[in-house]
Amino acid sequence: MLTKLHAKNRLQLLIGFLLGVAFGFLLQKGGVTYYDVIINQLLLKDFTVVKIMLTAMITGMIGVHLLVSLGLAELHPKSGALGTTVPGALIFGVGFGLLGYCPGTAVAAVGHGAADALLGGIVGMLVGAMTFATLFPKLKPILGKGDFGTATLPRLLKVHPWVVVIPVIVMVIALLYWIENAGF
Repeated sequence: MLTKLHAKNRLQLLIGFLLGVAFGFLLQKGGVTYYDVIINQLLLKDFTVVKIMLTAMITGMIGVHLLVSLGLAELHPKSGALGTTVPGALIFGVGFGLLGYCPGTAVAAVGHGAADALLGGIVGMLVGAMTFATLFPKLKPILGKGDFGTATLPRLLKVHPWVVVIPVIVMVIALLYWIENAGF
């Protein structure tokens, strides 16, 4: 089934576009496209963002591992390194804290008319991408430092993926339950 989809680039683009629109719609309906909600999350006053992220994580984890278990998809983890993770996390965190949007919420916020997300978010992402592409040849030696390969928890523990997935789902559901009952 999915093999036929791989041969149809336009269909893949259409599906990606439609899923992106649906994702943006759900972000907006969840309230995480508003500056105040995100800033209040960073100030630990409103846990809407955490609840949505954890719910999305569980949904994605179940979906991906079901597709893999059914033989409809294969996982191909990309190699990671401290040289890419640490600077990327710092840039993301500073941008997130200053602007009040992550890339996904910035695009969704533009969809409902937030000018700050358009100018600071979209323009900032484009300038950042252009800067990175320009500097990439000079940064390449640094980016590979501290390579940790394609490690995953199931591979490290030498267990079937569901042995990790199921406890993580249970823990995340317990955390969501606690957050909700604690009044966050």
